[in-house]
Amino acid sequence: MGEKYNICLDVGGTKVLGAIFNEKDEIIYRLKKRSKSGGEGATDVEKVIIDVVEEMIKASGIDRKKLNAVASCAPGVIDQDKGIVLFTPNLPWRNYDMASSMRKQFGVPFYVGNDVNLGVLGEFHFGAARGYKNIVGFFVGTGMGGGLVLNGSLYTGHLFKGAEYGHMILDPEGPLCNCGQRGCLEAFSSKQGMSAYIRQQVARGRESAMAEAVTEGVFRSKKLVKALEAGDKVAEEAVDRACHWLAVATGNMINTFSPDLILYGGGVIEALGDLFLKKILAEVDRYCMPLIRSTVDIKIASLGDDSILYGDLAMIKGLK
Repeated sequence: MGEKYNICLDVGGTKVLGAIFNEKDEIIYRLKKRSKSGGEGATDVEKVIIDVVEEMIKASGIDRKKLNAVASCAPGVIDQDKGIVLFTPNLPWRNYDMASSMRKQFGVPFYVGNDVNLGVLGEFHFGAARGYKNIVGFFVGTGMGGGLVLNGSLYTGHLFKGAEYGHMILDPEGPLCNCGQRGCLEAFSSKQGMSAYIRQQVARGRESAMAEAVTEGVFRSKKLVKALEAGDKVAEEAVDRACHWLAVATGNMINTFSPDLILYGGGVIEALGDLFLKKILAEVDRYCMPLIRSTVDIKIASLGDDSILYGDLAMIKGLK
């Protein structure tokens, strides 16, 4: 029969990252394209996915007949077992049978799962979380995603709506979050939260090299790295504030689950992981019980940009 290949995709709001895996679970080809996937409906995102898959097949030279399956992530509430997008916040998708639609397009099985769940799943089977049974994952990016592995299996809660602890409320009178509530972890510690803080301080007349970077929305991680290297006080405060509340949230999750691993991933951690980890570790012991904390490892995800791609692969392989 010859070697079979799997195509895995990380579809985000600003980029599509794709990879072709061989049977040894090695990436043999990858493609990253900037995208405007926040179109008017499901067909816009479908088109992005189709274009990337077709371009990868053509550019890599693999035989289409040797394609085994295609998998992708999506933000929101996903019935991973059936491949149905129940709800996603940035697109008008409600009970959208994405798997059936894309199976018809490619003629092979198609899988879809929540982006952060898949990021944690990828690290669990192929990355920094291998060998652990109970994992609390915080993925720090534009927003704040959560992913849980409990007793050796991905935990998604009732009707796949669990692990949204990016919206645990830490201060009911805190900053407004996009979810409509105040004082969520996301409102403090995500790129959205840090950008809002920087905008607030600039509006008060303080100077910051980040002023321009946050005028249109959230900053790019590279800009924050440069500002910190230059000793930008407002940027430093934004990071200190983000890490403080991440430490509080981490302590809460340690007390709640007694995990063997706390895992930090996502774009911000990829850019500033060592700094974030140092600041979180300096505080976290204040917010959890010493007996429980003593049996918890705290690590940074090791697969970087590829965490979700490996989560896709785990999904194709039926790994829970």
